[in-house]
Amino acid sequence: EVQLVESGGGLVQAGGSLRLSCAASGFTFDDYAIAWFRQAPGKEREGVSCIASSDSTTYYEDFVKGRFTISRDNAKNTMYLLMNSLKPEDTAVYFCNGRRKHQSYWGQGTQVTVSS
Repeated sequence: EVQLVESGGGLVQAGGSLRLSCAASGFTFDDYAIAWFRQAPGKEREGVSCIASSDSTTYYEDFVKGRFTISRDNAKNTMYLLMNSLKPEDTAVYFCNGRRKHQSYWGQGTQVTVSS
């Protein structure tokens, strides 16, 4: 059974930091590109950052560039999102995603709330 389980969300003040984790099981983690998405209330889900399976090339959306860092530990089948300098507009449910060709797996999401 494929599972992606996020953890690490919570309530933090603006300017603070959180590290999200996503533990994967049930598929060959190394072969999959991984990504973090988020969905704020009343808004569509949007991509935040991704990291390739092959050479670990990373990509960040402009609104998190310089503040967030994505990483993966293939030995632990786990992906991370380190979020620094958090802003109230970062408040959302954060989802991890693993994808390869036509396959795409999602976690259940973890709430991140940034107070001003």
